[in-house]
Amino acid sequence: MTFRNPILRGFNPDPSIVRVGEDYYVATSTFEWYPGVQIHRSRDLVDWTFVGRPLNRASQLDMRGNPDSCGVWAPDLSYADGRFHLIYSDVKRYGQTTVDGASGASLRDFHNYWVWCDRIEGDWSDPVHLNSSGFDPALFHDEDGRSWLLNMLWDHRPGRGRFAGIVVQEIDLSSGALLGERRQIFEGTALGFTEGPHLYKRDGWYHLLVAEGGTERNHAVVMARSRSLFGPYEAHPDGPVLTAMGKPDAPLQRTGHGDLVDTPAGETWMAYLCGRPLPVCDRCVLGRETAIQPMRWGEDGWLRTLDGAANPDGGGGAAALIDERSEFDGGALPAAFQWLRTPYPEQLFSLTERVGHLRLHGRETIGSHFTQALIARRQQAFRYTAETLLDFEPRHFQQAAGLVCYYNSTKFHYLYVTTDDDGRRQVQVLSAIPSAHGSSVVSDPIPIAAGPIMLTVAVDHEAMRFGYRLADAADWCWLPETFDASILSDEATLPGLPNFTGAFVGMACQDLSGAGHPADFAYFHYAEQG
Repeated sequence: MTFRNPILRGFNPDPSIVRVGEDYYVATSTFEWYPGVQIHRSRDLVDWTFVGRPLNRASQLDMRGNPDSCGVWAPDLSYADGRFHLIYSDVKRYGQTTVDGASGASLRDFHNYWVWCDRIEGDWSDPVHLNSSGFDPALFHDEDGRSWLLNMLWDHRPGRGRFAGIVVQEIDLSSGALLGERRQIFEGTALGFTEGPHLYKRDGWYHLLVAEGGTERNHAVVMARSRSLFGPYEAHPDGPVLTAMGKPDAPLQRTGHGDLVDTPAGETWMAYLCGRPLPVCDRCVLGRETAIQPMRWGEDGWLRTLDGAANPDGGGGAAALIDERSEFDGGALPAAFQWLRTPYPEQLFSLTERVGHLRLHGRETIGSHFTQALIARRQQAFRYTAETLLDFEPRHFQQAAGLVCYYNSTKFHYLYVTTDDDGRRQVQVLSAIPSAHGSSVVSDPIPIAAGPIMLTVAVDHEAMRFGYRLADAADWCWLPETFDASILSDEATLPGLPNFTGAFVGMACQDLSGAGHPADFAYFHYAEQG
Protein backbone atom coordinates (compact mmCIF):
# COMPACT_ATOMS: atom_id res chain seq x y z
CA MET A 1 0.00 0.00 0.00
CA THR A 2 1.32 3.43 -0.98
CA PHE A 3 0.56 6.14 1.55
CA ARG A 4 1.78 9.64 2.27
CA ASN A 5 2.18 10.95 5.81
CA PRO A 6 0.62 12.85 7.37
CA ILE A 7 -2.74 11.48 6.25
CA LEU A 8 -4.53 14.38 8.01
CA ARG A 9 -2.48 17.53 7.41
CA GLY A 10 -2.60 20.53 9.71
CA PHE A 11 -3.89 20.57 13.27
CA ASN A 12 -5.32 17.03 13.76
CA PRO A 13 -3.74 15.53 16.92
CA ASP A 14 -4.42 12.59 19.22
CA PRO A 15 -5.93 10.18 16.66
CA SER A 16 -8.30 7.41 17.73
CA ILE A 17 -8.97 4.88 14.97
CA VAL A 18 -11.63 2.19 14.58
CA ARG A 19 -12.85 -0.05 11.75
CA VAL A 20 -16.52 -0.89 11.29
CA GLY A 21 -17.02 -3.27 8.38
CA GLU A 22 -15.07 -1.90 5.44
CA ASP A 23 -14.93 1.65 6.80
CA TYR A 24 -12.17 3.14 8.94
CA TYR A 25 -12.83 6.19 11.13
CA VAL A 26 -10.37 8.54 12.83
CA ALA A 27 -11.35 11.02 15.54
CA THR A 28 -8.96 13.85 16.45
CA SER A 29 -8.79 16.58 19.10
CA THR A 30 -10.16 20.08 18.50
CA PHE A 31 -9.28 21.80 21.82
CA GLU A 32 -11.00 25.26 21.98
CA TRP A 33 -12.28 25.16 18.39
CA TYR A 34 -16.01 24.58 17.89
CA PRO A 35 -17.77 22.25 17.06
CA GLY A 36 -15.82 19.59 18.96
CA VAL A 37 -13.95 16.50 17.63
CA GLN A 38 -13.11 15.97 13.96
CA ILE A 39 -14.04 12.63 12.37
CA HIS A 40 -12.68 11.40 9.02
CA ARG A 41 -13.54 8.22 7.10
CA SER A 42 -11.56 6.01 4.70
CA ARG A 43 -11.91 2.72 2.86
CA ASP A 44 -8.18 2.19 2.30
CA LEU A 45 -6.33 3.99 5.17
CA VAL A 46 -4.82 6.32 2.54
CA ASP A 47 -7.55 8.65 1.29
CA TRP A 48 -9.64 10.30 4.02
CA THR A 49 -12.90 12.25 3.81
CA PHE A 50 -14.19 14.62 6.46
CA VAL A 51 -17.38 13.25 8.08
CA GLY A 52 -18.31 15.82 10.70
CA ARG A 53 -17.90 17.23 14.19
CA PRO A 54 -20.32 15.49 16.56
CA LEU A 55 -20.14 17.86 19.56
CA ASN A 56 -22.15 20.65 18.01
CA ARG A 57 -24.69 21.95 20.53
CA ALA A 58 -24.67 23.61 23.93
CA SER A 59 -25.90 20.54 25.83
CA GLN A 60 -22.81 18.64 24.62
CA LEU A 61 -20.08 21.26 24.81
CA ASP A 62 -19.73 24.85 26.05
CA MET A 63 -16.14 26.07 26.20
CA ARG A 64 -16.69 29.77 26.90
CA GLY A 65 -13.94 30.81 29.28
CA ASN A 66 -11.74 27.78 28.61
CA PRO A 67 -8.07 28.81 28.36
CA ASP A 68 -6.10 28.45 25.14
CA SER A 69 -5.31 24.83 24.23
CA CYS A 70 -7.88 23.53 26.70
CA GLY A 71 -11.34 22.28 25.74
CA VAL A 72 -11.64 18.94 23.92
CA TRP A 73 -8.63 16.68 24.46
CA ALA A 74 -7.93 13.21 23.06
CA PRO A 75 -11.30 11.82 21.94
CA ASP A 76 -11.62 8.04 21.86
CA LEU A 77 -13.88 6.50 19.19
CA SER A 78 -15.02 2.89 19.46
CA TYR A 79 -17.87 0.65 18.28
CA ALA A 80 -19.77 -1.89 20.34
CA ASP A 81 -23.32 -3.26 20.59
CA GLY A 82 -24.28 -1.68 17.27
CA ARG A 83 -23.31 1.84 18.36
CA PHE A 84 -20.46 4.28 18.01
CA HIS A 85 -19.10 5.47 21.35
CA LEU A 86 -17.14 8.69 21.82
CA ILE A 87 -15.27 9.55 25.03
CA TYR A 88 -13.63 12.96 25.46
CA SER A 89 -12.20 15.39 28.01
CA ASP A 90 -13.36 18.99 28.37
CA VAL A 91 -10.44 20.73 30.07
CA LYS A 92 -11.53 23.82 31.99
CA ARG A 93 -8.31 24.91 33.65
CA TYR A 94 -4.61 24.46 32.95
CA GLY A 95 -2.20 25.84 35.49
CA GLN A 96 0.19 25.20 38.29
CA THR A 97 1.79 27.21 41.04
CA THR A 98 5.30 27.28 42.39
CA VAL A 99 6.43 27.82 45.96
CA ASP A 100 9.89 29.37 46.38
CA GLY A 101 10.87 28.03 42.96
CA ALA A 102 9.78 24.49 43.78
CA SER A 103 6.87 22.67 42.21
CA GLY A 104 3.62 23.70 43.86
CA ALA A 105 0.10 22.44 43.41
CA SER A 106 -1.09 21.86 39.84
CA LEU A 107 -4.81 22.56 39.98
CA ARG A 108 -6.33 21.46 36.70
CA ASP A 109 -9.92 20.60 35.87
CA PHE A 110 -10.59 17.70 33.49
CA HIS A 111 -14.15 16.49 32.96
CA ASN A 112 -14.62 13.26 31.00
CA TYR A 113 -17.82 12.55 29.07
CA TRP A 114 -19.41 9.78 26.99
CA VAL A 115 -21.73 10.25 24.01
CA TRP A 116 -23.03 7.67 21.54
CA CYS A 117 -24.81 7.43 18.19
CA ASP A 118 -26.09 4.66 15.90
CA ARG A 119 -24.67 6.44 12.82
CA ILE A 120 -21.38 8.27 12.52
CA GLU A 121 -23.10 11.18 10.71
CA GLY A 122 -26.12 11.22 13.03
CA ASP A 123 -27.09 13.38 15.98
CA TRP A 124 -25.02 12.20 18.92
CA SER A 125 -26.53 11.85 22.37
CA ASP A 126 -26.26 14.36 25.17
CA PRO A 127 -23.17 13.63 27.27
CA VAL A 128 -22.93 11.54 30.41
CA HIS A 129 -20.32 12.76 32.88
CA LEU A 130 -17.99 9.88 33.78
CA ASN A 131 -15.26 11.25 36.03
CA SER A 132 -12.84 14.14 36.46
CA SER A 133 -9.78 12.30 37.74
CA GLY A 134 -7.53 12.89 34.75
CA PHE A 135 -7.58 13.28 30.98
CA ASP A 136 -7.33 11.08 27.85
CA PRO A 137 -10.23 8.72 28.59
CA ALA A 138 -10.76 5.64 26.40
CA LEU A 139 -13.08 2.63 26.21
CA PHE A 140 -12.03 -1.01 26.04
CA HIS A 141 -14.65 -3.58 25.03
CA ASP A 142 -13.58 -7.01 26.29
CA GLU A 143 -14.40 -10.38 24.74
CA ASP A 144 -16.77 -11.24 27.61
CA GLY A 145 -19.06 -8.30 26.74
CA ARG A 146 -17.93 -6.05 29.57
CA SER A 147 -16.59 -2.56 28.83
CA TRP A 148 -14.00 -0.58 30.74
CA LEU A 149 -13.08 3.07 31.05
CA LEU A 150 -9.40 4.00 31.14
CA ASN A 151 -7.78 7.35 31.76
CA MET A 152 -4.54 8.78 33.03
CA LEU A 153 -4.64 9.79 36.70
CA TRP A 154 -3.68 13.38 37.62
CA ASP A 155 -1.92 14.07 40.91
CA HIS A 156 -2.30 17.75 41.73
CA ARG A 157 -0.39 17.70 45.02
CA PRO A 158 2.86 19.68 45.44
CA GLY A 159 6.00 17.67 44.83
CA ARG A 160 4.18 14.80 43.11
CA GLY A 161 4.71 13.39 39.64
CA ARG A 162 1.48 14.81 38.17
CA PHE A 163 1.19 11.88 35.73
CA ALA A 164 0.25 9.18 38.23
CA GLY A 165 -0.34 6.26 35.88
CA ILE A 166 -3.31 4.61 34.15
CA VAL A 167 -6.53 3.66 35.94
CA VAL A 168 -9.41 1.45 34.82
CA GLN A 169 -13.03 1.10 35.93
CA GLU A 170 -15.95 -0.88 34.53
CA ILE A 171 -18.64 1.08 32.66
CA ASP A 172 -22.26 0.13 31.96
CA LEU A 173 -22.90 1.04 28.31
CA SER A 174 -26.64 1.09 28.85
CA SER A 175 -26.38 4.09 31.17
CA GLY A 176 -22.78 5.28 31.39
CA ALA A 177 -22.66 4.39 35.09
CA LEU A 178 -19.26 3.42 36.46
CA LEU A 179 -19.22 0.15 38.40
CA GLY A 180 -16.98 -0.85 41.26
CA GLU A 181 -13.83 1.04 42.20
CA ARG A 182 -11.15 2.38 39.89
CA ARG A 183 -7.88 0.44 39.89
CA GLN A 184 -4.45 1.59 38.86
CA ILE A 185 -2.99 -0.85 36.32
CA PHE A 186 0.18 0.84 35.03
CA GLU A 187 2.52 3.45 36.51
CA GLY A 188 4.44 4.06 33.29
CA THR A 189 8.10 3.74 32.37
CA ALA A 190 11.09 5.97 33.05
CA LEU A 191 10.09 8.21 30.11
CA GLY A 192 7.27 9.59 32.25
CA PHE A 193 4.29 11.71 31.21
CA THR A 194 2.21 8.53 30.84
CA GLU A 195 -1.07 9.38 29.07
CA GLY A 196 -3.25 8.46 26.07
CA PRO A 197 -4.11 4.85 27.06
CA HIS A 198 -5.61 2.31 24.64
CA LEU A 199 -6.18 -1.35 25.50
CA TYR A 200 -6.43 -4.39 23.20
CA LYS A 201 -6.86 -8.15 23.63
CA ARG A 202 -4.77 -10.52 21.49
CA ASP A 203 -3.83 -14.18 21.97
CA GLY A 204 -4.78 -14.10 25.64
CA TRP A 205 -2.73 -10.97 26.36
CA TYR A 206 -4.00 -7.52 27.34
CA HIS A 207 -1.85 -5.04 25.43
CA LEU A 208 -1.74 -1.49 26.80
CA LEU A 209 -0.61 1.28 24.47
CA VAL A 210 0.26 4.66 26.03
CA ALA A 211 1.90 7.93 25.07
CA GLU A 212 4.97 8.97 27.04
CA GLY A 213 7.80 11.49 27.00
CA GLY A 214 5.64 14.62 26.66
CA THR A 215 4.28 16.10 23.43
CA GLU A 216 7.55 17.58 22.16
CA ARG A 217 10.65 15.88 20.65
CA ASN A 218 10.77 13.04 23.22
CA HIS A 219 7.21 11.93 22.49
CA ALA A 220 6.84 8.16 22.08
CA VAL A 221 4.39 5.27 21.82
CA VAL A 222 5.06 2.77 24.63
CA MET A 223 3.54 -0.69 25.05
CA ALA A 224 3.08 -3.08 27.95
CA ARG A 225 1.19 -6.36 28.34
CA SER A 226 -0.37 -8.59 30.97
CA ARG A 227 -2.36 -11.83 31.18
CA SER A 228 -4.81 -10.00 33.45
CA LEU A 229 -6.73 -6.81 32.78
CA PHE A 230 -5.57 -5.46 36.14
CA GLY A 231 -1.91 -6.32 35.63
CA PRO A 232 0.87 -6.42 36.48
CA TYR A 233 1.93 -5.08 33.07
CA GLU A 234 5.36 -5.81 31.62
CA ALA A 235 6.86 -3.06 29.46
CA HIS A 236 8.00 -3.83 25.92
CA PRO A 237 11.55 -5.24 26.01
CA ASP A 238 12.69 -2.98 23.14
CA GLY A 239 11.56 0.27 24.74
CA PRO A 240 9.24 2.57 22.77
CA VAL A 241 7.32 0.95 19.93
CA LEU A 242 7.43 4.12 17.84
CA THR A 243 9.33 7.37 18.37
CA ALA A 244 11.41 10.02 16.60
CA MET A 245 13.30 10.74 19.83
CA GLY A 246 17.01 11.11 19.08
CA LYS A 247 16.35 11.03 15.30
CA PRO A 248 16.62 14.66 14.18
CA ASP A 249 16.67 13.74 10.49
CA ALA A 250 13.41 11.79 10.58
CA PRO A 251 10.78 13.42 8.31
CA LEU A 252 8.20 13.16 11.08
CA GLN A 253 9.02 14.47 14.55
CA ARG A 254 7.13 14.51 17.89
CA THR A 255 5.64 11.11 17.07
CA GLY A 256 3.44 9.54 19.74
CA HIS A 257 -0.10 9.02 21.06
CA GLY A 258 -0.87 5.97 18.93
CA ASP A 259 -3.89 3.74 18.40
CA LEU A 260 -4.16 0.40 16.57
CA VAL A 261 -6.58 -0.97 13.98
CA ASP A 262 -6.70 -4.30 12.15
CA THR A 263 -7.63 -4.63 8.48
CA PRO A 264 -10.09 -7.34 7.37
CA ALA A 265 -7.02 -9.33 6.30
CA GLY A 266 -5.59 -9.19 9.83
CA GLU A 267 -2.85 -6.62 9.19
CA THR A 268 -2.23 -4.16 12.04
CA TRP A 269 -1.77 -0.44 11.45
CA MET A 270 -0.98 2.33 13.90
CA ALA A 271 -2.43 5.84 13.73
CA TYR A 272 -0.37 8.39 15.66
CA LEU A 273 0.34 12.09 15.93
CA CYS A 274 3.41 13.78 14.48
CA GLY A 275 4.84 17.20 13.72
CA ARG A 276 6.73 18.54 10.70
CA PRO A 277 9.15 21.33 11.67
CA LEU A 278 9.93 24.26 9.43
CA PRO A 279 13.40 23.62 7.95
CA VAL A 280 15.05 26.82 9.21
CA CYS A 281 13.55 27.66 12.60
CA ASP A 282 12.48 24.09 13.51
CA ARG A 283 8.99 25.16 14.60
CA CYS A 284 5.81 23.19 13.79
CA VAL A 285 3.33 25.78 12.53
CA LEU A 286 1.03 23.05 11.20
CA GLY A 287 0.57 21.75 14.72
CA ARG A 288 0.40 18.06 15.51
CA GLU A 289 -0.91 16.04 12.56
CA THR A 290 -2.11 12.47 12.08
CA ALA A 291 0.03 9.79 10.43
CA ILE A 292 -0.32 6.02 9.95
CA GLN A 293 1.98 3.12 9.27
CA PRO A 294 1.89 -0.69 9.13
CA MET A 295 3.08 -2.69 12.13
CA ARG A 296 3.91 -6.36 12.69
CA TRP A 297 3.50 -8.81 15.55
CA GLY A 298 6.67 -10.76 16.30
CA GLU A 299 6.92 -14.43 17.22
CA ASP A 300 7.40 -13.30 20.81
CA GLY A 301 3.96 -11.67 20.74
CA TRP A 302 5.24 -8.08 20.84
CA LEU A 303 4.28 -5.36 18.37
CA ARG A 304 7.00 -3.62 16.31
CA THR A 305 7.41 -1.36 13.30
CA LEU A 306 8.28 -3.14 10.05
CA ASP A 307 11.93 -2.13 10.38
CA GLY A 308 11.95 -3.14 14.05
CA ALA A 309 13.68 0.13 14.99
CA ALA A 310 10.61 2.14 16.11
CA ASN A 311 11.11 4.57 13.21
CA PRO A 312 8.19 6.68 11.98
CA ASP A 313 7.52 6.23 8.26
CA GLY A 314 6.89 9.29 6.10
CA GLY A 315 5.49 7.21 3.26
CA GLY A 316 6.00 8.19 -0.38
CA GLY A 317 4.55 10.48 -3.00
CA ALA A 318 3.45 14.08 -2.87
CA ALA A 319 0.43 15.40 -1.02
CA ALA A 320 -2.37 16.87 -3.13
CA LEU A 321 -2.45 20.66 -2.81
CA ILE A 322 -5.66 22.31 -1.64
CA ASP A 323 -7.16 25.13 -3.72
CA GLU A 324 -10.53 25.92 -2.12
CA ARG A 325 -12.77 28.91 -2.68
CA SER A 326 -15.78 29.36 -0.40
CA GLU A 327 -18.51 31.67 -1.71
CA PHE A 328 -20.81 31.62 1.36
CA ASP A 329 -23.88 31.15 -0.82
CA GLY A 330 -25.24 28.10 1.05
CA GLY A 331 -27.14 27.71 4.27
CA ALA A 332 -24.26 26.20 6.22
CA LEU A 333 -20.71 27.22 7.00
CA PRO A 334 -18.27 25.35 4.71
CA ALA A 335 -16.86 22.27 6.44
CA ALA A 336 -13.27 23.56 6.63
CA PHE A 337 -14.22 26.41 8.98
CA GLN A 338 -14.60 26.49 12.75
CA TRP A 339 -15.00 29.15 15.41
CA LEU A 340 -13.87 29.50 19.03
CA ARG A 341 -15.49 28.12 22.20
CA THR A 342 -19.12 29.21 22.08
CA PRO A 343 -22.01 26.83 21.26
CA TYR A 344 -24.11 29.77 20.06
CA PRO A 345 -22.84 30.56 16.53
CA GLU A 346 -25.92 32.68 15.77
CA GLN A 347 -24.38 35.30 18.06
CA LEU A 348 -21.25 35.36 15.90
CA PHE A 349 -22.24 35.02 12.26
CA SER A 350 -25.04 34.66 9.72
CA LEU A 351 -25.17 33.24 6.20
CA THR A 352 -28.67 34.56 5.52
CA GLU A 353 -28.78 38.20 6.66
CA ARG A 354 -26.98 39.19 3.47
CA VAL A 355 -27.33 36.58 0.76
CA GLY A 356 -24.03 35.38 -0.67
CA HIS A 357 -22.00 36.69 2.25
CA LEU A 358 -20.70 35.57 5.61
CA ARG A 359 -21.76 38.28 8.04
CA LEU A 360 -19.70 38.50 11.21
CA HIS A 361 -21.22 40.48 14.06
CA GLY A 362 -18.65 42.56 15.89
CA ARG A 363 -18.06 40.98 19.29
CA GLU A 364 -15.26 40.88 21.86
CA THR A 365 -11.54 41.43 21.38
CA ILE A 366 -9.35 39.27 19.17
CA GLY A 367 -7.97 37.76 22.39
CA SER A 368 -11.29 36.92 24.01
CA HIS A 369 -11.89 33.50 25.61
CA PHE A 370 -15.66 33.94 25.56
CA THR A 371 -17.53 35.40 22.54
CA GLN A 372 -15.20 36.15 19.67
CA ALA A 373 -16.39 36.52 16.07
CA LEU A 374 -13.52 34.70 14.40
CA ILE A 375 -14.14 32.09 11.66
CA ALA A 376 -11.07 30.26 10.35
CA ARG A 377 -9.69 27.15 8.71
CA ARG A 378 -6.51 25.16 9.33
CA GLN A 379 -3.21 26.01 7.69
CA GLN A 380 -2.26 22.70 6.07
CA ALA A 381 0.90 23.54 4.08
CA PHE A 382 4.05 25.57 4.62
CA ARG A 383 3.28 27.74 1.57
CA TYR A 384 -0.16 29.17 0.86
CA THR A 385 -2.14 32.27 0.01
CA ALA A 386 -5.51 33.31 1.39
CA GLU A 387 -7.79 36.05 0.11
CA THR A 388 -11.16 37.55 1.01
CA LEU A 389 -13.41 40.41 -0.05
CA LEU A 390 -14.57 42.55 2.88
CA ASP A 391 -17.45 45.03 2.92
CA PHE A 392 -17.11 46.99 6.17
CA GLU A 393 -17.59 50.63 7.06
CA PRO A 394 -16.51 51.18 10.68
CA ARG A 395 -17.97 54.17 12.49
CA HIS A 396 -15.18 54.63 15.04
CA PHE A 397 -11.90 53.15 16.26
CA GLN A 398 -13.55 50.47 18.44
CA GLN A 399 -14.81 48.67 15.34
CA ALA A 400 -12.50 46.49 13.24
CA ALA A 401 -12.68 43.57 10.80
CA GLY A 402 -10.29 41.74 8.54
CA LEU A 403 -8.07 38.76 7.75
CA VAL A 404 -6.34 36.93 10.59
CA CYS A 405 -3.57 34.33 10.89
CA TYR A 406 -4.19 32.89 14.34
CA TYR A 407 -2.75 30.34 16.75
CA ASN A 408 -4.29 31.52 20.03
CA SER A 409 -5.00 34.68 22.02
CA THR A 410 -1.28 35.30 22.60
CA LYS A 411 -0.06 34.56 19.03
CA PHE A 412 -1.55 36.02 15.86
CA HIS A 413 -1.11 38.46 12.97
CA TYR A 414 -4.27 40.43 12.11
CA LEU A 415 -4.72 42.61 9.00
CA TYR A 416 -7.78 44.73 9.75
CA VAL A 417 -9.81 47.72 8.64
CA THR A 418 -10.77 50.38 11.20
CA THR A 419 -10.92 54.20 11.43
CA ASP A 420 -8.86 56.95 12.94
CA ASP A 421 -10.20 59.52 15.42
CA ASP A 422 -11.68 61.56 12.56
CA GLY A 423 -13.61 58.63 11.11
CA ARG A 424 -11.28 58.04 8.14
CA ARG A 425 -10.82 54.38 7.16
CA GLN A 426 -7.42 52.78 7.49
CA VAL A 427 -5.79 49.37 7.29
CA GLN A 428 -3.03 48.05 9.55
CA VAL A 429 -1.67 44.88 11.18
CA LEU A 430 -1.85 43.97 14.86
CA SER A 431 0.59 41.23 15.94
CA ALA A 432 0.61 39.43 19.27
CA ILE A 433 4.17 38.24 19.88
CA PRO A 434 4.94 35.51 22.47
CA SER A 435 8.27 36.94 23.60
CA ALA A 436 9.43 37.81 27.13
CA HIS A 437 6.19 38.71 28.92
CA GLY A 438 4.26 39.05 25.67
CA SER A 439 3.83 42.09 23.50
CA SER A 440 1.61 43.51 20.80
CA VAL A 441 2.92 45.41 17.79
CA VAL A 442 0.83 47.54 15.44
CA SER A 443 2.05 48.51 11.98
CA ASP A 444 1.72 52.05 10.70
CA PRO A 445 -1.87 52.79 9.58
CA ILE A 446 -2.50 53.21 5.86
CA PRO A 447 -5.44 55.43 4.81
CA ILE A 448 -7.89 53.78 2.41
CA ALA A 449 -11.00 54.94 0.59
CA ALA A 450 -14.52 53.75 1.33
CA GLY A 451 -15.98 50.69 -0.37
CA PRO A 452 -15.35 46.93 -0.50
CA ILE A 453 -11.73 45.94 -0.02
CA MET A 454 -9.84 42.75 -0.86
CA LEU A 455 -7.38 41.45 1.76
CA THR A 456 -4.71 38.82 1.17
CA VAL A 457 -1.89 37.02 2.95
CA ALA A 458 1.00 35.08 1.42
CA VAL A 459 2.89 32.65 3.65
CA ASP A 460 6.15 31.03 2.62
CA HIS A 461 7.51 28.96 5.50
CA GLU A 462 8.65 31.53 8.11
CA ALA A 463 7.77 34.60 6.01
CA MET A 464 4.33 36.24 5.93
CA ARG A 465 3.23 39.20 3.80
CA PHE A 466 -0.10 41.07 3.81
CA GLY A 467 -1.70 43.00 0.96
CA TYR A 468 -4.89 44.83 0.09
CA ARG A 469 -6.65 46.47 -2.83
CA LEU A 470 -9.96 48.19 -3.33
CA ALA A 471 -12.43 46.12 -5.32
CA ASP A 472 -11.99 48.25 -8.47
CA ALA A 473 -8.16 48.34 -8.33
CA ALA A 474 -5.99 46.19 -10.59
CA ASP A 475 -2.93 45.57 -8.40
CA TRP A 476 -2.27 44.54 -4.83
CA CYS A 477 -0.75 47.03 -2.42
CA TRP A 478 1.65 45.02 -0.27
CA LEU A 479 2.52 46.20 3.22
CA PRO A 480 6.28 46.82 3.53
CA GLU A 481 6.74 44.57 6.58
CA THR A 482 7.54 40.85 6.50
CA PHE A 483 5.97 39.15 9.51
CA ASP A 484 7.21 36.08 11.37
CA ALA A 485 4.86 33.21 10.50
CA SER A 486 6.75 30.82 12.78
CA ILE A 487 5.32 32.34 15.97
CA LEU A 488 2.06 30.53 15.10
CA SER A 489 3.46 27.31 16.53
CA ASP A 490 3.65 25.23 19.69
CA GLU A 491 7.31 26.07 20.13
CA ALA A 492 6.87 29.87 20.30
CA THR A 493 5.21 30.48 23.64
CA LEU A 494 4.93 32.51 26.77
CA PRO A 495 6.16 30.62 29.88
CA GLY A 496 3.77 28.20 31.51
CA LEU A 497 1.07 28.18 28.82
CA PRO A 498 -0.19 25.07 27.00
CA ASN A 499 0.36 24.98 23.23
CA PHE A 500 -1.38 22.03 21.58
CA THR A 501 -3.19 23.36 18.50
CA GLY A 502 -1.91 24.81 15.20
CA ALA A 503 -2.08 27.77 12.83
CA PHE A 504 -5.41 28.89 11.35
CA VAL A 505 -6.26 31.53 8.76
CA GLY A 506 -9.62 33.24 8.52
CA MET A 507 -11.86 36.25 9.14
CA ALA A 508 -12.65 38.27 12.26
CA CYS A 509 -14.74 41.21 13.43
CA GLN A 510 -14.74 43.22 16.67
CA ASP A 511 -16.96 45.93 18.09
CA LEU A 512 -15.65 46.94 21.49
CA SER A 513 -18.47 49.45 21.92
CA GLY A 514 -20.92 46.55 22.27
CA ALA A 515 -23.08 47.70 19.32
CA GLY A 516 -22.37 44.55 17.27
CA HIS A 517 -21.53 46.44 14.06
CA PRO A 518 -21.22 43.78 11.31
CA ALA A 519 -18.74 43.00 8.57
CA ASP A 520 -19.63 41.11 5.38
CA PHE A 521 -17.24 38.72 3.63
CA ALA A 522 -18.10 37.74 0.05
CA TYR A 523 -15.72 34.76 -0.27
CA PHE A 524 -12.63 33.15 1.19
CA HIS A 525 -9.99 31.58 -1.07
CA TYR A 526 -7.28 29.32 0.39
CA ALA A 527 -4.67 28.00 -2.06
CA GLU A 528 -1.54 25.97 -1.28
CA GLN A 529 1.75 26.02 -3.20
CA GLY A 530 4.21 23.16 -3.40
